[in-house]
Amino acid sequence: MPEITKDTVIGQVLAVAPDAAPVFMSMGMHCLFCPASQGETIEEACFVHGIDPDVLLKELREFLAAKDAE
Repeated sequence: MPEITKDTVIGQVLAVAPDAAPVFMSMGMHCLFCPASQGETIEEACFVHGIDPDVLLKELREFLAAKDAE
């Protein structure tokens, strides 16, 4: 998977790693598969939900690294 940044679109992450959905959901992002979220960047979605994008990115990267290590 390419590097995930604040500018990465949520739909791109979920297209490559749909099992990462619980990471987003644990942060309060429950509308992952609605049309609007598919085009939002991580930074945009974090702003709307009042989440620090750096915290979400850290969680996502850790999750994906653990998945790759399997």
